[in-house]
Amino acid sequence: MRTTVGIVGAGPAGLLLARLLHRAGVETAVLESRDRRHVERRQRAGILEQGTVDVLRAAGAGERMDREGLRHDGIELRYAGTRHRVDFPALTGGRSVMAYAQTEVCKDLIALRLADGGPLLFEGEALAVDGADTDRPRVRFRHRGAEDVLECDYVVGCDGSWGVTRRAVPAALSRVFEQTYPFGWLGVLADAPPSHDELVYARHDRGFALLSLRSPSVSRLYLQVPAGTDADSWDDGAIWDELERRVEAAGAPPLTRGPISQKSVTPMRSSVHEPMRYGRLYLAGDAAHIVPPTGAKGLNLAVGDVVTFARALVHRRETGSDALLDGYSATCLRRVWQAQRFSADLTALLHRAPDAPPFEDRLQHARLERLTSCRAAATDLAEGYTGLPF
Repeated sequence: MRTTVGIVGAGPAGLLLARLLHRAGVETAVLESRDRRHVERRQRAGILEQGTVDVLRAAGAGERMDREGLRHDGIELRYAGTRHRVDFPALTGGRSVMAYAQTEVCKDLIALRLADGGPLLFEGEALAVDGADTDRPRVRFRHRGAEDVLECDYVVGCDGSWGVTRRAVPAALSRVFEQTYPFGWLGVLADAPPSHDELVYARHDRGFALLSLRSPSVSRLYLQVPAGTDADSWDDGAIWDELERRVEAAGAPPLTRGPISQKSVTPMRSSVHEPMRYGRLYLAGDAAHIVPPTGAKGLNLAVGDVVTFARALVHRRETGSDALLDGYSATCLRRVWQAQRFSADLTALLHRAPDAPPFEDRLQHARLERLTSCRAAATDLAEGYTGLPF
């Protein structure tokens, strides 16, 4: 096979990049190791920044999102039995976020890709990237039991932190910055209407809790739990009771309970791989960086990466200059590290470490009081949450 841009991974990053380049007249081929059903069902992020929403609309992928997604103009912070709303548009000049699940984004982009007619090989397992430092990189892959080679001008790795594309960057040139947290998130999907029309972030002495949603009839809920917790060790009643304790606040309505259809534990970690480019191989999304889910940055960072690459490639075609392609890693990393800062700060603000001394508890309360009483502090949160411009 021969194409201009070989894309490894058909998550939202790879699929969106294929769509952006198709509209720019650039040939692509997408390899995805899992089947279509898996891609369209795996639960991941659910909050889209303003910039992500704008990009999906501009790419012609926003019709169902605008019809079924839920715009959020703020979040509610709860601590010490109190409730405080952060108004995003008032603090950011009109920016907001959209609740629309990653699974739905993938469904929309897959439908568009199939309509566009470009190669999209599900169960096409990338085995290795060869010649990344040449002008003819190659992706060796297996599809339907047969091995083949995808010859490209460029390769973009959107295959996650354990994929093959990152391993194509020589170890001597790679640096990985990591932080692991001593807790995780027990996340559940419940067939229950959301208990609040915006996301609720709760800091409690028993641990963090988050009330989120996927639709007007499905809630997405999270509890901070010790690292290594088995999701099956929590029965449904215990989950609901613990959520009730942690989000309790004066004047807050009771939780709307319902059957829990899915539950899992997400580890909390941060990771950045530098550089994000080696020769004609470009890393995007989880292949280059992981953020804790507190700030809802993972999918949105991936969108920023592929927008940056698409712009750089179009710039080269129009001007003959490789300047933006050469600057891809530095450009993306500036945004990545700001998102890491925001996510780490929000995680530290709302989660109670297992061995936290009383002094740290008091500092958390002082930070929350500052955030909920100072417009400048609230603006910093609102700008970070709704996202930096691409």
